[in-house]
Amino acid sequence: MRLINVVALGFLLQLAIASAAAQDTDQEPTFTPTSPELERRDRPVAQEDFEILIRADEILADKSKWNREDDRICEDDELADRRSLFCALQKACVEVLGAYDHRRVALQEVRFAIVDVTGGRKFAHRLRDYNNLPETKFDDVKQILADAREKVSIRLANREN
Repeated sequence: MRLINVVALGFLLQLAIASAAAQDTDQEPTFTPTSPELERRDRPVAQEDFEILIRADEILADKSKWNREDDRICEDDELADRRSLFCALQKACVEVLGAYDHRRVALQEVRFAIVDVTGGRKFAHRLRDYNNLPETKFDDVKQILADAREKVSIRLANREN
């Protein structure tokens, strides 16, 4: 009988958490705003930036792992095991660094690759909005990650010379 009460209590707790999360979806997460300094394409790069981009590419291993309807809330992506570009980068950042760094050079390089491939198109949120464009295909997302990885790799090599 006690086990049934514990199970029922656990179920009620899960319902309460899900309900609270659903009510909070209107609130947008707080992120570090950009600045001219953060938008510089020559900020110092580290090996961890390259590792973040490799890991994000691994997370988006195939099209079945991609969520093309990003809302910048990654908990539901985790549960579904399908991530948007933003959520793949967020997960990779946490796995590599132990914490999320919204304006990390690796993530900025992905944003710059988006700017380059879209001809400077303006987005409210580059990672989310590019991911969600009707014309963006999974291969485009993979290419953006490859472009950013190449830039970081070149900068790492130049740093060592």
